[in-house]
Amino acid sequence: MAAPIERIVDAHIHLWDPARADWYPYLAGQRELDMGDISGMCRLYDQPTYFSENANWNVEKFVHVAAASTPHSAAETRELDEMAQATGHPDAIIGGVDPTQPIADTERLLDEQMKSPRFRGIRPMGGTMGAPDADVLRALAARDLVFELMAHPDQLEAAAAVLADHGDLTVVVEHAGWPTSNEPEEFALWQRGITALAALGGNVHCKLSGLAMPLHSMEASALRPWIEHCLESFGVDRCMFASNFPVDAMHGTFDELYSGFDEVTADLDADSRDKLFAANAERLYRC
Repeated sequence: MAAPIERIVDAHIHLWDPARADWYPYLAGQRELDMGDISGMCRLYDQPTYFSENANWNVEKFVHVAAASTPHSAAETRELDEMAQATGHPDAIIGGVDPTQPIADTERLLDEQMKSPRFRGIRPMGGTMGAPDADVLRALAARDLVFELMAHPDQLEAAAAVLADHGDLTVVVEHAGWPTSNEPEEFALWQRGITALAALGGNVHCKLSGLAMPLHSMEASALRPWIEHCLESFGVDRCMFASNFPVDAMHGTFDELYSGFDEVTADLDADSRDKLFAANAERLYRC
C-alpha cells in the first residue's frame, strides 16, 4: 500500500472573476476559446473557493499562472503579489507576455513584472502557441525566468527544435503537452513530441496537468498512459503535478483528480511521490 501524500504544492491554478471582462474577456463571452463548452469554469474563483475545494488534501502552496489578457499582465502580477503579502499565497507567480510584440515591449513587460518578488516567469498569452522567437527566449534566460511552453501535440516537435538552442533557459511544458483528444493518432503524435522535448536535457520539465480537458475524465485508467509516458521520458525529478483548477474542475473534483494522481503513482516510493506532488515545484519555482 502506498504511503499517503503528505503535502501538495499545486503547480498551476488560476484565480479570476468573470465580472472583470476587460481582464478575462474569454470568461465573459467576448472571445472564443477552442475548448468547447467552458461555462463550468466561468465562475468567481478566489482563494477561499480554491482551498474549500481541496480541503481534503494538505495543499501547502500554489503557483498562479497568468490568466488575464496581455494588456493587463503586469497589473495581474502586481495584484497577485499584493494578495500574497496579505494572505501568504500565491507562493509563486507565472505572468504573461505577448511574444508577437516588439522585443523592447516584451522586455519592458518582463522588467515591470520582475518588481513583484514572487514573479518567476511567463507563459505566452493572446492565443500564441509554441515556442516564441529567439529574442524572447534570450530575454527570459538573461533574467533567469522560467518559460512555460503552451503547445499542442502537433507543435511539440517544432518547439523542441527551437528550444534546442536555449539550454540555459528553464522550460516547463504545460499541461503534459496539451493533447486535444484521446485518439490513438493524437497519442502517437504526442508521444513523439514529449520524447523530443525530454531529450533536450535537464533544463526542460513537464507539468502533469490539464489532462482532464481532452480526456473528460480524472480516472486513473484514463490518466495513466499519459502520465507514465511523461515519467518515463522526463524522469521523476523533472515532472510535477498540478490541478489546473478551475479549468479542469469542469470535469470533476479536486478529490477525484488527486485521487487519480495518487493511484497512478502508488507504486513509487515516498521520496519520488513527494517530488512529484510538492518538492519539484518548490525547487523550480523557488517557493
